[in-house]
Amino acid sequence: MTRNTRTEYMVQMALLIAVVIIMAFTPIGYIKALGLEIALVVIPVAVGAVFLGPKGGAVLGAAFGLTSFARCFGLSGFTTMLFGLKPIAMTFTCLVPRILEGWLTGLIYQALKKAKAKGAVLIASLCCPILNTLMFMTCIVLFFYHTDYVQGFVTTLHATNPVMFVVLFVGINGVVEILACGLIGTAVSKALLRMKR
Repeated sequence: MTRNTRTEYMVQMALLIAVVIIMAFTPIGYIKALGLEIALVVIPVAVGAVFLGPKGGAVLGAAFGLTSFARCFGLSGFTTMLFGLKPIAMTFTCLVPRILEGWLTGLIYQALKKAKAKGAVLIASLCCPILNTLMFMTCIVLFFYHTDYVQGFVTTLHATNPVMFVVLFVGINGVVEILACGLIGTAVSKALLRMKR
């Protein structure tokens, strides 16, 4: 990278991090639903992973993770309760899946682009919320499934096993995240890529 290219990259990264932070702490980023929130903050992570590559995706995922962790201190009833039960496990749950989500989305886009696959931007944009949901909920099941708090949701949802719990608990929330990221993330990423060219 030349100095100008590096500077441009850092400015683009800073702007997307600012978008993550703004979305995370306003109603735009999280739509409250039963138990879990619909996290639209995943959209700028997907955009960054496509536009700035795997490293950019990982950094934006980390920003998403840090804002998610901040919500454990009273901003989200669900994560606040889980943090109170197991602080280290919840810290891991907030940070690691989000970093991996951004990094893997960037890798997926690069692989699809290299293979000249049609719809590479759309596929990558769809993968980001799917990875987020899968990894976040995997951590919830691994660390918290047998706690009284989560078992309360299991009973309410009449889930007979952890997989059924995840499907019922995420449900519409996950579908909304995937659709929103697929539509908005793809549109924004394509516009930015056109400008870059």
